[in-house]
Amino acid sequence: MILHFEDAILIDPEARTEAHGSLTVENGVISARDKPAPDGAKIVACRGKCLGPGIIDWGVKVGEPGERHKESYASAGRAAAAGGVTTMIVRPDTQPPVDSPESLDFVAKRAQDSIVRVRHMSALTKQRAGREMVEMAFLQDSGAVAFTDGVRVISDTRLMTRCLTYARGLGALIIGHPQEPILSKGAAATKGKFASLYGIPDVSPVAELMGLQHDLALVSMTGGRYHADQITTAAALPALRRAREAGLDVTAGISIHHLTLNEFDVGDYRTFFRFTPPLRAEEDRLAMVEAVAEGLIDVIASFHTPQDEESKRLPFAEAAPGAVGLQTLLPAALRLYHQGGLSLAQLFRALSLNPARRLGIEGGRISDGAAADLVLFDPDTPFVLDRFSLESKSKNTPFDEARMQGRVLGSWVGGRRVFG
Repeated sequence: MILHFEDAILIDPEARTEAHGSLTVENGVISARDKPAPDGAKIVACRGKCLGPGIIDWGVKVGEPGERHKESYASAGRAAAAGGVTTMIVRPDTQPPVDSPESLDFVAKRAQDSIVRVRHMSALTKQRAGREMVEMAFLQDSGAVAFTDGVRVISDTRLMTRCLTYARGLGALIIGHPQEPILSKGAAATKGKFASLYGIPDVSPVAELMGLQHDLALVSMTGGRYHADQITTAAALPALRRAREAGLDVTAGISIHHLTLNEFDVGDYRTFFRFTPPLRAEEDRLAMVEAVAEGLIDVIASFHTPQDEESKRLPFAEAAPGAVGLQTLLPAALRLYHQGGLSLAQLFRALSLNPARRLGIEGGRISDGAAADLVLFDPDTPFVLDRFSLESKSKNTPFDEARMQGRVLGSWVGGRRVFG
């Protein structure tokens, strides 16, 4: 089948442009831009709406195995497609964790239920226990795109050094969670007047800086490839900048929730706003938006973490952290566009192009020869979010009943329409 998208605003993060044009797709691949429709092509009338590369959401939690009642690959795939996410990069923090070629093979087979592309990360240590490195080479051969223990910090410095050194020989990417584990243990808020007033266990932003400096020192020593999953405080940015200027192979990400919410959103102890790391001060949030615009922070992700009602109906500090985000990632990110903090091209660099480049996978481009993973969206349509309308099995979103602006009109994976 030949598809011809006409009358679209093409969002090209690679060229950093937003321009009116058309796109032709043949056999699941982009074959031409701004050319007349070929004979026999199926016309997709975009009517002046935005067409960009499908989002690559780096850090998605799916409940299989062990917590399928919270999220399955089928439900996550539907939520992703409805949110313009065409590739999910799935975390290994399942029950049991993905830490062996056999467990990776199991989730890869389960992922066939998804209507969008799925790539998997592996745990960095066996059982995510921080005591023994996984069989990294075998897991990489089995399809693991990166290695991480998620929010569990490896406190054994010698082990982390071995992991970075071994990964360097494989060209593998190590993902760290930059937090000092003792200071941040049990914290549900960022240290300050607000946390003290509400009586919530808190942690200083310095814990993030300490964790990042620790990891960067080991990267400098080993020459390994490293990605900080979430940088959320202004205090950590100078260390990240120095590492980049020194030529270290280091990148960083942030969750959309830390870019669009702050510590005051906790409000009436609503546990949908309980995150790891906790929400930060408004000054930190603004600094993070600037860091994304500059390119110091490379990746924006949802860190989709489904939790059932029982896990959230608890006192704030005891509630399970995290929120679903596959379906709300794009409309939430468009808040930054409407506020003037980021252009659409800058957003899609962080949402799509940069994840693809860092992980060495297909996606993030709308140039000739690229896979036709696409999202058509109207950035201006207003709506009020109803969490029960989400495709995810779990409904734990902080954006419930929030006014949002921007709707996905269609999603395509390899030229096949999966939403809209």
